[in-house]
This record gives sequence, structure tokens and C-alpha cells, in this order.
Amino acid sequence: MGTTALIKKEHIYLQETLSSQAEAFDRVAQVAYESGAAQTKQAVIHGLAQREAESTTGFIEGFAIPHAKLKDITEASVIIIQNQMGIEWNALDQNPVTFIIALLIPDAEAGSTHLNLLSSVSRMLVHEDARQQLIKASSPDDILNTFSSYIS
Repeated sequence: MGTTALIKKEHIYLQETLSSQAEAFDRVAQVAYESGAAQTKQAVIHGLAQREAESTTGFIEGFAIPHAKLKDITEASVIIIQNQMGIEWNALDQNPVTFIIALLIPDAEAGSTHLNLLSSVSRMLVHEDARQQLIKASSPDDILNTFSSYIS
């Protein structure tokens, strides 16, 4: 399945008001659980936090790509949250994070899906235009269109 097929409109949330990394992980886990992409909320929170403890997933200019691969995740998903205020994330450039692209991968797909997804999203975020379009997006459709135009 292509990367863009994993991005669903109902997994895109704009203008959120999260105030910490822990709240962000909780929100991602809630969406994953409610949509049936994960069996338990707690496993997702734990998986994201554990991965973050290895090294930051904070990228540059307000973006973060937290990710987890777990047996509790039943379907590969991308959950996108655009936050109103910056969240401390220990990002590479030390900027607070306002745009979260969470990648959730079932254990069984850990190799191929996980690596393809991570590299596709990372490659897209290297482009200043892509980052600007995502930051300025005013609807889930805007975000889907940006992903579609940068990720084949």
C-alpha cells in the first residue's frame, strides 16, 4: 500500500490545543484506538514514548515524526496533528513542535512499511515548500493534497 493511501482525512486534526509531548502521544493513541487501528490506547502511548526515549523524533521548523511499531497496532496508520502552540520536543533545531506526523505500524509490517513511510515523510519535510504548505493548511484536504504532491 502506498504512503498516501495510509493518510486518511479522518486522521487529520487541525487547530489542536495540546500543551505537552505526553498530551500529543495521548491524543495520537486515542485516535488510533477509536479508529480501530490499535487494540489499546496504552500500548500506543508506551510505544511512542519508548521510541522517543531512544532519540528525539523532533525534526526541524516545528515538525515531529513520532513513530511506533507494535503488535497492538492492527493497521498501519498516519495520524496528523497541527497544534495551535509550540510543544517542547527536544527537536534537532531546538524549536518547539506544532506539526506532528505520527506513524503507527503493526509489528508484522515493521521492515518495509515502516522504513518506506519514515523515509517518504522525512524526504518530503526536507522541502521548505512542503513544510510551508502543511503549516498554512486550513483543511484536511489541503494536507492530503500536499502529501499527494510530494509523495508518489
